[in-house]
Amino acid sequence: MVDNNTKTPLPTSTPPTPGSSSVATQKHKKQQGEWYFGDQVPFGDPAWYQGSKSPFYNDSHRVWRAKVRAFVDKEIVPHITEWENNHDYPRELHEKAYAAGVLSPLFPKKYGGQPPEGFDSFHDLIWIDEVSRSGCGGVGISVFFIPTMALPPVLYFGSDYLKEKVCRDVITGKKVIALAVTEPFAGSDVAGIRTTARREGDFWIVNGQKKFITAGTKADFFTTAVRTGGEGMGGISLLLVERNMPGVTIRRLPTQGWYTSGTTHIIMEDVKVPVANMIGQENQGFRIIMTNFNHERFTGCVGSLRGARCCLEEAVKYARLRNTFGQRLADHQVIRQKIAEMARQVESTFALIESITFQMNSDPTARTLGGILALAKVQSTKTFEYCAREASQILGGNSYLQSGVGEKVERLYREVRVNAIGGGSEEVLLDLAMRQAKI
Repeated sequence: MVDNNTKTPLPTSTPPTPGSSSVATQKHKKQQGEWYFGDQVPFGDPAWYQGSKSPFYNDSHRVWRAKVRAFVDKEIVPHITEWENNHDYPRELHEKAYAAGVLSPLFPKKYGGQPPEGFDSFHDLIWIDEVSRSGCGGVGISVFFIPTMALPPVLYFGSDYLKEKVCRDVITGKKVIALAVTEPFAGSDVAGIRTTARREGDFWIVNGQKKFITAGTKADFFTTAVRTGGEGMGGISLLLVERNMPGVTIRRLPTQGWYTSGTTHIIMEDVKVPVANMIGQENQGFRIIMTNFNHERFTGCVGSLRGARCCLEEAVKYARLRNTFGQRLADHQVIRQKIAEMARQVESTFALIESITFQMNSDPTARTLGGILALAKVQSTKTFEYCAREASQILGGNSYLQSGVGEKVERLYREVRVNAIGGGSEEVLLDLAMRQAKI
């Protein structure tokens, strides 16, 4: 069990008012640094960053939080505008993140993984949350999160040959892997995929298309769902398709948001994939894919809610500075009402996510978590959508521009839909939760 109070001294004076810049406050924050972290913008970070005690976090979590934030603030945030304008990020960012110790916390040390001391699901929560705080979902998903969706099938179900071929290079940032499941006619309905693989001697001959494949522009490997058997989930297998195999054609897709995500359309025409590239057993691919669903949706929950919190934070900062009709924007009751409603949704949703995180410490792949994670993802994306709209209203015309004070909100507004649809649309997830509950 995580013990939050073993090393952290109790405050000996009145906690500082969030946002205060007095000398006394700064001294208190320095003395009680375990309890205060970040800019202290009201609701701009989780409550445990802003003086509230929690049973979930200890010194290891605090060190990890600072480490991830330092990397994001130094190596990502200053470059976002440039990368967004270029619709790309530098490939060396993968290896930079690994060198900083923040690329691969979920993977075993045997293959170069970087789990922090005492790693648990709350370290995972912090990692996703802090990376997502950049407000650039394309970089977050492509550099940090897609490997946690595309690599586990190889790592936990692949042969020793595949593990040696793929795992270390991906985990250390030397190579990139993507997940190729979704097709033009099969999205949330994974069992309906049409891409086929026909056995010919020592090869599988693959034909078909994959669409909306995140990180595809840079990927060296694709964890690919193919149909090797009959209809439905029982006929699906996973193959490791390599970018340089003849017959693989990759085309970038223009997107509403996530400009830096490298989203692609992949066509495979008579691609010869060695039998040794089969991940797991033939016709057992659907089961392997399902083991990833919980963490994929957990990532969507945490990332979407941090998007909502970023919108809330930007709205608060702007409302404190902007003056209208002789007073601060924040002093108008209607604006305070908007901020209060945003804060209510963000804080309550984060409490739900923390509760789920605690359950994931026992078994992150547990089938029983599927329903509540589905509900939580919908809650997170709806909160994100609400906060993006309300922040846009508060910032006014500034939120319509891709530069200046409203740039972050403008970018996040464009990222709402991909979060609400990706990893299972809101409608599909709500139905899943009710089916699991046996309503």
